[in-house]
Amino acid sequence: MTALNEESLAVDFCGLKLASPIVLLSGCVGFGEEYTRVAGFSNRDAGAIVLKGTTGEPRLGNPAHRIYETPQGMLNAIGLQNPGVDKVVDVILPTLDFDETRFIANACGSTIEEYVRVCERFDDSPIDAIEINISCPNIKEGGASFGNYPEASASVVAACRKATTKPLIAKLSPNQTDIGENARLCIEAGADALAVINTITGMAIDAETRQPIIGNVQGGLSGPAIKPIALLKVREAYAVAGPLNIPIIGQGGICSATDAVEFLLAGATTVGVGTALFYDPLVCKEINAGLRDYLARHKFDRLSDLVGALSSDAQGSQPDSAATG
Repeated sequence: MTALNEESLAVDFCGLKLASPIVLLSGCVGFGEEYTRVAGFSNRDAGAIVLKGTTGEPRLGNPAHRIYETPQGMLNAIGLQNPGVDKVVDVILPTLDFDETRFIANACGSTIEEYVRVCERFDDSPIDAIEINISCPNIKEGGASFGNYPEASASVVAACRKATTKPLIAKLSPNQTDIGENARLCIEAGADALAVINTITGMAIDAETRQPIIGNVQGGLSGPAIKPIALLKVREAYAVAGPLNIPIIGQGGICSATDAVEFLLAGATTVGVGTALFYDPLVCKEINAGLRDYLARHKFDRLSDLVGALSSDAQGSQPDSAATG
C-alpha cells in the first residue's frame, strides 16, 4: 500500500488550500456554529464551510411547514431566512475561527442589484470566497428564476465579478435543460468555480387533507434520492469546466466515502456534504477516513489523482444516448 501523509486529502481550490475535500453546504450548518455544540464535531474535519444564504436585508423565510422527510431524502423550503448581510459581516464573521477551516459566503438576491450589494459587503470582509446562489428553488423571486436560464445566470455572475476580487463560485441548478451551457456561460462571465448541483424542485401532498405539506407548496429535494442525478450533472459540467481547470464542488446525496469517490471520479474537485449531517453530525470524520483508505487500497498518492478519472472502459453510453425503454 502507498504510505499516505497528512497532505493526502489536501485540495487546491481556487488558490485556497483545503485540508479536506469536504465542503459543508449552505443551509445545513447555519453560520458555522450550529454543530459545534455536538460532542466530537470539529470544523477542522471539513476543508470549507459555506455559510447560510445571505440577502441584502433580513428575511423571515417561508411559512411552515418548511421541512418534510421523504424516502431517502428531504424537502426544504426555508426561504432564505437570515439576518441580512450587514449583521453577518459585522456581527457573525468576527466570531468565526478562520484558523480552523475556510469559510465561504452564500450570496442571494431577488435582483441583480441585491446580489451585487451582498458581494460588495462580503468583498470587504475576511470571508475566503463567495458562492452565488442563483438556483434556489424555494423562493418566489430571484433564485431559480436566474439559475434555470443560462443567460440570466451569466448576467448575475458578470455583475458579481465586478463587485469582488474574491473567488466566485456559481451554484448551478439541476432544474434546467442544459447545465453544460449554463456552466460555460458562467465561466465566461467570470466564475472561478462551480457548485453542482443545488436541490431539485419537488413537493409533498397530504392525501387526507388534500393539501400541500410544504407551506411554500414547492421545495428543494436533497439527500441520497438525488445522487444519480447529481452525478450525471457533475459529469456534464466537468466536460466544460475540466479542460479549463475550473474546479467543481460536487454535491447531492453524499453520505459516505464511496459516494465522495464517485463524485470525484465524475469530475468534482471537492465534495459537498449537507443532508447527511442531519442524521450523522460526525459523518465527515468517517468520510475522511474512508477516503484515506481508498487511496491506500488503490495506490494513489493524493486525492487529486481521482478527479475526472472515470475509466473510459466504464463510461458506457454518452448522456444524450440514454435508454428510453
